[in-house]
Amino acid sequence: MGDLELSFCVVNTSQRELLMRGLDAIAAERERLSFDAEVLVLDNGSRDGSAQAAREHPAVDETVALPQRRGKALNDSALLARARGRYALLLNEDSQLLPGATMALVQALEQHPDAACAGAALLRADGARQASAWRFPTPLTALAGALMLHRAFTVQSRGRVVREVDWCQSAALLVRRAAAAQVGYLDGDFFVYSDEVDFARRLRDAGWRSVYVPAAEAVHREQLATGAASERRIVEMARNRDLYMRKHHSPAAARAVRWLTAWSYALRAIAALLRPGRSPGRYWRHVLATLMPARGEGLREAAEEYNRAVQLTGP
Repeated sequence: MGDLELSFCVVNTSQRELLMRGLDAIAAERERLSFDAEVLVLDNGSRDGSAQAAREHPAVDETVALPQRRGKALNDSALLARARGRYALLLNEDSQLLPGATMALVQALEQHPDAACAGAALLRADGARQASAWRFPTPLTALAGALMLHRAFTVQSRGRVVREVDWCQSAALLVRRAAAAQVGYLDGDFFVYSDEVDFARRLRDAGWRSVYVPAAEAVHREQLATGAASERRIVEMARNRDLYMRKHHSPAAARAVRWLTAWSYALRAIAALLRPGRSPGRYWRHVLATLMPARGEGLREAAEEYNRAVQLTGP
């Protein structure tokens, strides 16, 4: 065993059971490695005992417990800056690495020295593959969505060999830490959603690439929100999509993406009227949030409310 090569970096927000599953998978992966690695957990202001459970898990080397909740981009950046490995494997608490995933990701970056990020293939709990790599958002990709050509044109997580893509989802993303430091890590203006898109775009602008690694698989147990939480996710997704467009494109391009994306959601809402079990109302909420991204309360406001409640009631 030589110098520290890899840091597993996990952010958890009140998902103790899923966190333990993920850490068990990390422990098994760590046993397969031929080099030194560390495991860092950042607990995002949870009150369900997650931080203590992480401290007691035999795989974990360090647990950072935040007293208050903050955004995903800030948390991932904090772990990237704190990590000591040459590579950092960013993981959500609901991501569970399957055997061999870590080495497949590391080998991809070793074989592609101009790549800063390597994304895993994400699976649903039933084993079906999720889309996990895409083209950067542009008016052209929004037009593809409006024409119902999104999967054919925009989704890039396909095939059985490592391929260059524009960006990969950060639920299981291996990052070359020197490249991340070069661009200043992730932008904290993105509370959640589009943060990894902006990160990959800034890395591309600095001369780095991203690759999709289908041999690296991870189960991604997305927790589908309902009610007010679902509304806030829709608002947050729309506002950060718009933030990305305004940051990297012209005002006209940002407006075009808003209208084209809203149109694609409107078509889905109409189609949902004819399909049992679908919710047209949810798609209409996407339409409104997309057209008016500055309105409504998102996950950032939910975190602020949570933090105020913690201050009043104590930990």
